[in-house]
Amino acid sequence: MPFVAHALGALSGAVVAVLAAVSHRTIVAYFVGALFLSGGIAAARLIPAPTWFIVMDLGLAYMPMSILAAKIGCRAKALPADST
Repeated sequence: MPFVAHALGALSGAVVAVLAAVSHRTIVAYFVGALFLSGGIAAARLIPAPTWFIVMDLGLAYMPMSILAAKIGCRAKALPADST
């Protein structure tokens, strides 16, 4: 469950940042992912966990989710505002 929380936190934070950004949306998403990654690295150093979990968490939870958020956010931003 911590992996899912980390991944969803990075994804939702990056999507919100992309939707709020006026320009350079992908860079904003990557920046949010990098902030989450730096927090994950700090937590991995402070909180004892199995090595496999730390590798999986740092490798799959933060930057891949920010890349996905950039794609989701740019697609959502391209839709008209009243498309329901």
